[in-house]
Amino acid sequence: MIIQNQPDGSLIMIGQSDHSRLSGVFAAHWGNDAFKRPEPFESVVRAAMLHDCGWYRYETSPRFDDANGTTPAFMQVALDAEQLGAFQWGSDWVADIDPYAGMLVNRHRTGLWRGRYGAIAHPQAFNARNLSETVESFIAQNEKRHEQQLKSVDQDQFGVNYRLVQVWDLLSLYFCVAQPKDDHIEPVPRSYMPNDATRLTLAPLGGGKVSIDPYPFGVATLPVHIVHRHLRTVKFSDKAAFRQAYYRAVPELLRFELVPK
Repeated sequence: MIIQNQPDGSLIMIGQSDHSRLSGVFAAHWGNDAFKRPEPFESVVRAAMLHDCGWYRYETSPRFDDANGTTPAFMQVALDAEQLGAFQWGSDWVADIDPYAGMLVNRHRTGLWRGRYGAIAHPQAFNARNLSETVESFIAQNEKRHEQQLKSVDQDQFGVNYRLVQVWDLLSLYFCVAQPKDDHIEPVPRSYMPNDATRLTLAPLGGGKVSIDPYPFGVATLPVHIVHRHLRTVKFSDKAAFRQAYYRAVPELLRFELVPK
């Protein structure tokens, strides 16, 4: 769960699944004269859209910190057997539908604990460190599967697609984690040719518009809609009070628009 504490003392909660769907929107519209459309299109878009499906179970019953009277943000959620099992179920579920997409989803999950396998130079946020032996075992088991699975695909193409999923993930987090600010993402693949990459620069323009340069989408401008729950307080007396507020909160939309510079 992505948590935004607001200046007025309220709380915005964005599900990882809603953040993930936004990544899928970026993937589906990616491609123009300057950027190659992702291939295989359907599998890559599906992976982007479902890359955080391992959080589905969590979102039915978000956790509560009794000591602080709050719910933890996604980077603070304990990586225990229950959550690791949910991550494994998620990637296996996608793989049963679309093996290529499932490979990307699983590689994304382990990559978050391996510095995204060096795919992204900036930003370096959202990469977990100081991992437990249980998490290390989870990574090792899945990376062993990767070794076999990658033999069945074009590894250079898969490598670019993995990088693209990281770009779309970070672009979605740019909008979901906080208010837009001047920032950039790099390196961003422009095609499937070796070393053909660039920097994407992001700059808020006011009125919800954010410029992205160079512009990577196949539409003139791209609306950004983020489903969220707005809770009027950040602290609760107990888990039951928090869960009640969470379930009762009517989903709302944050709206932005990506435009060329």
